[in-house]
Amino acid sequence: MDTKKLRRELENRLKHPSRHFIFDREKDQLRIENIRTCQGITVSLLGIIAKWHEQKDAAIDEVVYFVEEGLQAMGKPVSLSGNESKIFPVIRSTSFPTEAKENERFVYDEHTAETRIYYALDQGSSYRLIDESMMKAEGWNLERIRETALFNVRTLPITVKEDVVAGNHFYFVRSNDGYDASRILNQAFLKEMHEKMVGTMAVAVPHQDVLIIADIENNTGYDVLAQMTMSFFASGRVPITALSFLYEENELEPIFILGKNKKV
Repeated sequence: MDTKKLRRELENRLKHPSRHFIFDREKDQLRIENIRTCQGITVSLLGIIAKWHEQKDAAIDEVVYFVEEGLQAMGKPVSLSGNESKIFPVIRSTSFPTEAKENERFVYDEHTAETRIYYALDQGSSYRLIDESMMKAEGWNLERIRETALFNVRTLPITVKEDVVAGNHFYFVRSNDGYDASRILNQAFLKEMHEKMVGTMAVAVPHQDVLIIADIENNTGYDVLAQMTMSFFASGRVPITALSFLYEENELEPIFILGKNKKV
């Protein structure tokens, strides 16, 4: 499977008179967009190909389902008021678009040098990113959306699985509810994990469906974390960043791991 074949397969399966496709050759991304509203979904072809090598057609089936559900949800009327419990933050890379279309900006906050916080209204099997026109139409402001979303993400259950590699402990949050990476915004959880650390605490959000917390106790741990993060990044449905972060004094600082225990 290569990007050309995958692109053709997705276009054939998602073909509809109301849609068109936009291919970004530089980023290997395919955008499926409603012709009338210009609302759409962008998928990373390289991430899908990586999953295809493990899951074969099931990887493509998952993406088609995700896109179909997402596009259908975009066509439904939405309201923030009365749906406060369904507003959540979602983590995206800083390269993610800031506008749904021209002059229709998404509501977002800066997070780190690698990540940005967008806000979404959960619609069951998908969610819709909140834009400024939606916010203003209901008399909301960014502060209200932010406070509501951060409160809701703190209420999400957190199940942690642990693995030990070369004397380093790795903790994985994978609930598959669309908000695993968002749990990086739960400061109480990060502080709780920090108290358990023996070595240096590092955090990674390679894609939206996983949060990795590492207790780095030796130099090999950095290499393991880098390889692990890159693997998740390549296979994620919604990739975020292949970089990891050091967690110190409630702050996240990106780290560049150059291999063989070198980091900057």
